[in-house]
Formats: sequence, C-alpha cells, structure tokens
Amino acid sequence: MEDLKHSETWRVFRIQSELVEGFETLNDIGHAVAVFGSSRMLPGSYYYEQALELGKRLSNAGFAVITGGGPGIMEGVNKGAKQGKGKSVGLNIEIPAEQIPNKYQDISLSFRYFFIRKLMFVKYATAFIIFPGGFGTMDELFEALTLSQTKRIGVFPIILFGKNYWEGLIDWFQSTLIPDNTISPEDLGLISFVDSVHEVCEILKEHKRVYTVDMPECNQE
Repeated sequence: MEDLKHSETWRVFRIQSELVEGFETLNDIGHAVAVFGSSRMLPGSYYYEQALELGKRLSNAGFAVITGGGPGIMEGVNKGAKQGKGKSVGLNIEIPAEQIPNKYQDISLSFRYFFIRKLMFVKYATAFIIFPGGFGTMDELFEALTLSQTKRIGVFPIILFGKNYWEGLIDWFQSTLIPDNTISPEDLGLISFVDSVHEVCEILKEHKRVYTVDMPECNQE
C-alpha cells in the first residue's frame, strides 16, 4: 500500500478527488467573478482598499466572488465580499512558502495541483479582474488571454486594474509582439483597463446580457 501512495496511479486518484470536490462544491454558486492580485499588498495600501471595495460591490450586486484565498489583494476582495450579499469563495493552493488561507471565506477549497485550481477559476467565473501582482497573477492573466484568444471560452471580460502598473506590459505588446506578428492587433481588444471600481462595474454592465444579477448595485457607493 505504501508503494501505491507514491505511484503515478495514486496521483491520478488525488487529481480525481480534487476535481470532484471542486465541481460538487462550486456547482451552485451562480454567476461569479474571479479577482487576482498580489499576496503582498498590505491592509491600508491603495490596491488592498480598492480590492475590498470591489469585493463588497460585486457581492452586493449578486455575484459570487472568487479569489485564490490567500493574503493581500485576495484577502481584501474576500473581506469585502463577506460584507455583501453574495458568496465569498477562496480557492487556496498548498505551497511551501506561503498561502495561509484568509479568514473571510464562505466557501474554502484547498488544492494541491495548480492546474485543477486554474480549471475551477475558468469554469465558474464569468469575468477575470486582475490587480497588480507577480508571477502567479501573470499566470492567471495569460491563461485567460490564451483561452479567450483561441475561443475556448465565451464572452469573458478580462479587466486589468491599475493602468500605471500594467502600461509597461501593454507597451511591450504593442512595440514587440504586434510588430513581430506573434499576436494580432485585435488581440489587445481582449483586455480592458481601469483605475476605479466604478469602471469595473461599467464594463460588467456592458456584458449584462450574460448575467442575471442586479448590476445597479455594483455602482452604489
């Protein structure tokens, strides 16, 4: 039995278990928005407070709000969502260095495998909002862009929060990727840029045909 636990066959069972738990737990959460961002943003910092406000407004509008479940931006969003009407969801990941689940989650799942966690974000979220962040945040951003570019997902707003933070990346897209023909100019249309919670709400309202939530609530101060 000990040999089996360390075999590839045993790993398949663990993967299957995480998939089943994720599907069963999240199947009835309704329309959801996923928010990503750095785990290093402290309470009181500008982006943390914006994340808190966004979580609250999305939740009051009727969205379930999904984050990676950790500290920083994720905590701010979950804390705000917890104060609203919708579900506050955290999809936590087991990694050695960090990722202590924050305490503001109505639904909390823990994953060993990144690819299953990423699948849950894409399957159950109807928009991605990307706050400033590091490699993990970039990973989620480019995953969403790739799936949208290749039409593996449908209508799917991908919103970058913080124009100053992201403008260098977009400049590189325009100065290098497009001239070298590694992406098309129209691919930039997959991305929206905002500096305020109000702008996020306005973009979601443009896609309201996809949702059955009370979008005016998102704009209420």
